[in-house]
Amino acid sequence: EESQSPDSAAGMARQAPGFVSFKSFAAEDGERVSLIEFESRDAAHQWGDHAEHRDAQKLGRERFFSEYTIQVCPPLRTAEFRRD
Repeated sequence: EESQSPDSAAGMARQAPGFVSFKSFAAEDGERVSLIEFESRDAAHQWGDHAEHRDAQKLGRERFFSEYTIQVCPPLRTAEFRRD
């Protein structure tokens, strides 16, 4: 059911204060990487402590994931290129 899938957490994150972006990538073997960006460390912390997000993490451990890693990282360096 979609409301109970790992993707539902992305929908919740999009509604969280300070949300900036969400990207997810999946490999052929089923491994996935999701990047969720918030405007501040405080906003990311609030998302991490959000009750509905905690419930989604618990469900993910019970039904979807055999393992996962969460990393909270400030950007060390940003380089951008845009062709106009």
